[in-house]
Amino acid sequence: MPVWAQASEAVDEALSGGSGAGGAGIRPFKFRATEAALADLKRRIAASKWPSEELVPDASQGVKLATMRKLASYWEKEHDWRKGEAKLNAHPQFITNIDGVDIHFIHVRSKHSNALPVIITHGWPGSIIEQTKVIEPLTNPTAFGGTAADAFDVVIPSLPGHGFSGKPTELGWDPIRIAKAWIVLMKRLGYNRYVAQGGDWGNAVTEQMALIAPPELVGVHTNMPATVPDDIAKALAAGGAAPAGLNADEKYAYDQLDFFYKHGLGYAQEMAGRPQTLYALEDSPIGLAAWMLDHDARSQELIARIFDGATEGLSRDDILDNVTLYWLTGTAVSSARLYWESKLPFFAPKGVKIPMGVSAFPDEIYTAPQSWVEKAYPKLIHYNRLSKGGHFAAWEQPAAFTSELRATFKSLR
Repeated sequence: MPVWAQASEAVDEALSGGSGAGGAGIRPFKFRATEAALADLKRRIAASKWPSEELVPDASQGVKLATMRKLASYWEKEHDWRKGEAKLNAHPQFITNIDGVDIHFIHVRSKHSNALPVIITHGWPGSIIEQTKVIEPLTNPTAFGGTAADAFDVVIPSLPGHGFSGKPTELGWDPIRIAKAWIVLMKRLGYNRYVAQGGDWGNAVTEQMALIAPPELVGVHTNMPATVPDDIAKALAAGGAAPAGLNADEKYAYDQLDFFYKHGLGYAQEMAGRPQTLYALEDSPIGLAAWMLDHDARSQELIARIFDGATEGLSRDDILDNVTLYWLTGTAVSSARLYWESKLPFFAPKGVKIPMGVSAFPDEIYTAPQSWVEKAYPKLIHYNRLSKGGHFAAWEQPAAFTSELRATFKSLR
């Protein structure tokens, strides 16, 4: 029995619900962690073995010991998974089997007629929790500064090997195969016209959907585009200075990428090369949390400030709900395998030819310049360079994210 099933008191009941809403083979789902699983988590946090303190005054050696001690204290003594669990279970959730893997997804239909369906895909170390803040603004726009004409039906699937989706038992579940599964999912839900959105792995999947170009998919949006020109990629690989002639936005993006390639790729290289080696992440909650926090420098800085008491974008509960989801589902290693499976160059243009919208957030791994975006996406219908926000845009800046989706897809309704 998988770990997440062992941790749930309601899985069997939830999965026995027959066809459910939306068509044959779709079953309702709810999750409730067992008290034993939650007690074990708290016990493991309390029993953590700590390393010595870093030898530098900043986070250049990794997530600082003080940050992790504050996180551990809050996680053990104050964080209440039941609250986050209740928020998840307040949304209609389902399971359907596609290509031999159980796919979990949230599906919320708008009360407004003619709502535009959108499938939104998370990345790593995100989850469906990352997008839950935008469900209400997208499906109920009149309560969030919009009009009925801005309404979306929202589908948020869990990537295979992540969250409540099944863990593939055979090779081949790369972004291309996931994109094909998402196309099947939207057809199974009865949608004959829809749009797609994603960042991180969500962008990789969404762009592959666009390349497959099913007639039902009329446009896509991303907050982490693949736009790096070949000459820029070669200069970054060589580790030298930026090419001459870059404008200010291009130079800023180059410097961001240069820093990420030199200081931020460790986790991706390990998961792409040796994901099965990460046993410790499924044995130590603190090890898992530290690994997830150190995704990119700006996000790690934000999270450190939050555990120092700052109030901005995310909360301590936001962060720990997400880490706890990975812990309870036992998906540290299975989610890492997506890095091993994918052979796609992450930031290289893929040749997307359908309508595309791009939102460039300043604290993303790189803030895509409009010049690169226009070359990468010949049918660009929206570009905006925002003043605030980072890698987890929907989670951190849900109002701005909602506005960006409304603006991108307005012309496609």
